Amino acid sequence: MGGQARRTKHRVQNRISDLRFQISYPKEEKKIIMAELSIRERQAGDVTVLDMDGRITIGEGSVALRSAVRRLLEEGKKKLLLNLAGVGYIDSSGIGELVSSYTAINKEGGQLKLLSLTQKLQDLLTITKLLTVFDAYDSEAEALSSFK
Repeated sequence: MGGQARRTKHRVQNRISDLRFQISYPKEEKKIIMAELSIRERQAGDVTVLDMDGRITIGEGSVALRSAVRRLLEEGKKKLLLNLAGVGYIDSSGIGELVSSYTAINKEGGQLKLLSLTQKLQDLLTITKLLTVFDAYDSEAEALSSFK
């Protein structure tokens, strides 16, 4: 390839790269893409209950869950019950964060259990065989009494 052809090819490739980063989305789509998760923390005896509402997805949702769990571990709280009744959607990143949180808590000698799985989430955990890993409960009283 001659020098002129190489320079032209290089300019075209750079132009394509520039265009990739100029794609923008309407504000409405950004709100859908940027998932949010609100987490309310409460104590039930020596068990910390995290009531979650929103979506656990890549980005803000999984970061919020990770931050909450890591902070509680640093505070010495090792018995966690995640109330997922208000979680309408979870993606693979969110599932990964549940597994990561479970692993981190077990490593510290603690316990993480799930409460009020939606049918969608229960199906997802069944398909991925993760329902055999997590202890999941429909009743908060039953879940709380299961902690050692």
